[in-house]
Amino acid sequence: MRSSLRGAGAAAAATALVLVVAGSWFGYQQLAGPSCSGKIQLTLAAAPEIAPAIKGAADQWVADGAAVGGTCIAVNVTGSESVDVAAAVASKHGATLAGVGQASGTAVTPDIWVPDSSSWLLRLKSGGATAFAPANGASVARSPVVIAVPEPVATRFGWPNKKLSWTDLLKQVTSDRGLHAGIVEPTQDAAGLSGLLSLTTAASSTGNSGSPDAQEAMIGALRALATNRSSLRQDLLARFPRSKDPTAIANGLGAAALSEEDVIAYNSTEPPIPLAALYLEPSPMPLDYPFAVLPGIEPAKASAAKVLFEVLTTPGFKNRLAAQSLRAPDGNWGQGFKAPQGAPSPANGGTAVPPTGQGGAADLDPIQIQKATSTWAVATQSGRMLSVIDVSGSMKSPVATANGASREQVTVAAASQGLSLFDDSWSIGLWTFSTNLQGSQDYREIVPIKPLSSNRRALQQGLASVTPSRGNTGLYDTLLAAYKEVQQDWEPGKVNSVVLFTDGENDDDNGISQKKLIEQLKKLRDPEQPVQVIIIGIGKDVSKAELDPITEVTGGRTFVTIDPTKIGEIFLQAIALRPPAPR
Repeated sequence: MRSSLRGAGAAAAATALVLVVAGSWFGYQQLAGPSCSGKIQLTLAAAPEIAPAIKGAADQWVADGAAVGGTCIAVNVTGSESVDVAAAVASKHGATLAGVGQASGTAVTPDIWVPDSSSWLLRLKSGGATAFAPANGASVARSPVVIAVPEPVATRFGWPNKKLSWTDLLKQVTSDRGLHAGIVEPTQDAAGLSGLLSLTTAASSTGNSGSPDAQEAMIGALRALATNRSSLRQDLLARFPRSKDPTAIANGLGAAALSEEDVIAYNSTEPPIPLAALYLEPSPMPLDYPFAVLPGIEPAKASAAKVLFEVLTTPGFKNRLAAQSLRAPDGNWGQGFKAPQGAPSPANGGTAVPPTGQGGAADLDPIQIQKATSTWAVATQSGRMLSVIDVSGSMKSPVATANGASREQVTVAAASQGLSLFDDSWSIGLWTFSTNLQGSQDYREIVPIKPLSSNRRALQQGLASVTPSRGNTGLYDTLLAAYKEVQQDWEPGKVNSVVLFTDGENDDDNGISQKKLIEQLKKLRDPEQPVQVIIIGIGKDVSKAELDPITEVTGGRTFVTIDPTKIGEIFLQAIALRPPAPR
């Protein structure tokens, strides 16, 4: 739900007074003068709901004579979905974001970006954009993430008098006659991601973290949400009941993680069934709208950006935010804000709006975010995969960080745990490889590629039977054979892939060379029926430089970890970062 654009706002004198009160007058005075010449164009992309407030403040600043060094400043503010800008920035900086996809061919990165959440900045950094270091990053607004529930349903939960927890919601979502819960794709929506993080945290507290009960609770929650997931927020909102008929309420969407602003905007349309905003405890990660000055900006633009940020921290801007149903960074709101029933505010002792630091990403855990998005992608997508596990002699080596378990045991444990995340729509097969494993052949089929609906038990038994051999690592011959196997019965509508686990370099004296392997893969590659190769390297003997050229040919990727206990996390990342299935 997005607000409409509004006008420029208060007069110049009022703006100047606001700046004095805010302590920003000196900086403002340096860039605002009675006359200027030329023009420096400052481009700013903001989340659609905050764009009108920023545009109003920027227009007023420009009207008051914004300039730097005698040169006029013009600010072009556009409302842009955060996921679209993130895709463009990721493309520019070589990052890969799970579930985001490719940037539009016309996408241009701005000078300043105000996404709805600092989680986008963090995901870009942890997704491979190591040189991505935006300046500032301080919050200019806030909107708590709530659970939106139709009021008749919320009343049954004791709203507005009873406080609910995420554990309470988890029970409702996963029970046999539970809520029809939905979510905007959390890999593409910050509010959806926030709700996912809170719900999976609640699930992991079921029993011991990592226990079968916790794993089952988490998977149940993810699949319950996935039933009513949507790529677009508007589509999800349209699923809430539009009639007071009890059947319509029972069959409609019953709960979804949205921003407070979404709920206010939805209710402003006076729907037949208004939404209640439930502020669950513990408080989820809010939308914090960081002011990010992107790398590579010119010095003159950087100076202008600093003062524009000052303009967006004045009391007058808080009132502009209120008109867009947004709060100030500290959680308080300006004049005209129409708070939902039960909304907490620091001004009246509310505790459900966590304090904001100067860097909104400071309190976020990149590992937790990456794990949540990866787990979601694996648990809710479908694919066809051949898993190929190294059983060469070196896989017997003990792992110090795994209480002496061997590399083989750690790898098999990770694969077994990952198997529980895949639903029955997946088709999976299992091979092992070494050298001369079956006569002169380096690989052996343990379980053929079949749907998990009929293959799950066989795979579990096959994984349990995997033990190291005395052979070497026949990597290249095996990889070529596995590629051909997946390509042979290629399945449309799914990502067809080979996922190979190994702890060493190819050392098969009788096998093909890396050069020959790459040549063969290029000949076999069919853009209409792609097969992605993912290699997960374990230990210090794996050469990423040797493997990267192989996976690049197939549009895949090589992952290497020195610590074998990290295989599980890497396996999730590898599957989650796959491209969308061709249609």
